[in-house]
Amino acid sequence: MTRPAQLLQGNAACAAGAIAAGCRFYAGYPITPSSEIAEEMARRLPAAGGVFVQMEDEIASLAAVIGASLGGLRAMTATSGPGFSLMQEHIGFAAMAEVPCVIVNVMRGGPSTGLPTSPAQGDVMQARWGTHGDVPSLVLAPASVAEVYDHTLKAFALAERLRTPVVVLYDEVLAHMREEVVLPEPPPGGVPGRRRPAVPPPAYRPYAPDPDGVPPLADFGSGYRFHVTGLAHDEGGFPTQDPATIAAHQRRRLAKVALFREIISPVDTWRLEDAEVAVVAYGIVARAAQEAIEEARARGLRVGLLRPAVLWPFPDREVAEAARAVRAVVVAEMNLGQVVREVERAVAGAAPVIPCCRADGHPITPEEILEAVAAREPAGRTASYG
Repeated sequence: MTRPAQLLQGNAACAAGAIAAGCRFYAGYPITPSSEIAEEMARRLPAAGGVFVQMEDEIASLAAVIGASLGGLRAMTATSGPGFSLMQEHIGFAAMAEVPCVIVNVMRGGPSTGLPTSPAQGDVMQARWGTHGDVPSLVLAPASVAEVYDHTLKAFALAERLRTPVVVLYDEVLAHMREEVVLPEPPPGGVPGRRRPAVPPPAYRPYAPDPDGVPPLADFGSGYRFHVTGLAHDEGGFPTQDPATIAAHQRRRLAKVALFREIISPVDTWRLEDAEVAVVAYGIVARAAQEAIEEARARGLRVGLLRPAVLWPFPDREVAEAARAVRAVVVAEMNLGQVVREVERAVAGAAPVIPCCRADGHPITPEEILEAVAAREPAGRTASYG
């Protein structure tokens, strides 16, 4: 039987996706434009047998999420730019200790307090490099209300599968827009859970990886005792300064992220097969790019879209392949050039890369993208980047 269509807000879709994934713990602090996620989770989690906690700040929020995850619950928090900045230390801790958790960042204009109610895409580099050290980074970027639901589900699947924090990154427009969607039936019991140890408690080593590089994770309180620390550690979880051990775990933590392709495709393409110009855009800007491409096609310009659904790890291979088949690449984003540089690096001179950037609290329009496509060179004030 077909499920009925719903007129659903983006942030409400995020909460629905978390519940469907099996999330049963949420700790957060209200902040525009993500607050509706907390409101929805406060309403829905108790009915699903879960726990909602409003914390005193974003630092404590992610700390509580990490603790709940170590106790065996699928756990999430949501925030916006300033709160995401405060969470960076604990994101690094979760990466080092290999604790599954989901962090939703609904981007707004910045820096600092910036533009709390206006859209932006200025947290892309922060999502990759905000915490110090060499850390694995998985960042999903939905472009519709339906995808917010789907990507939130996939974020939990990735976090549990890979024992790592996963970020869902979208902007204020997508957070507050409403679209008619038909949500699929939630998977029974949520997404597949983390791998549990197959050895008795005395033999358990919490950072001894399986052949795929991911160690099984026991729940605190289940009879398995183990040490969790943010210090560099050995397979038993105890601090070490042995260079060989440290290097092996550093490389393993980064290498396991490559398994994300088992769960989610890194890019989505549209009308790219015969394109002479490729537009790279993500999130809500990809929607404007689609309209620009329709108009370009009507004018006889062969233009297509490459939309990263996974921003980190950056889809180098797919971008490079697209660039080799076109005469120019236009990068449209609501910042002053954060993904432009990644595209330039991936393209490696195979085609000119043209920025179409805007960072004034207003979304990029299809007309601006079309102007960049038609000119095949930076389009006035919206195309500059620092």
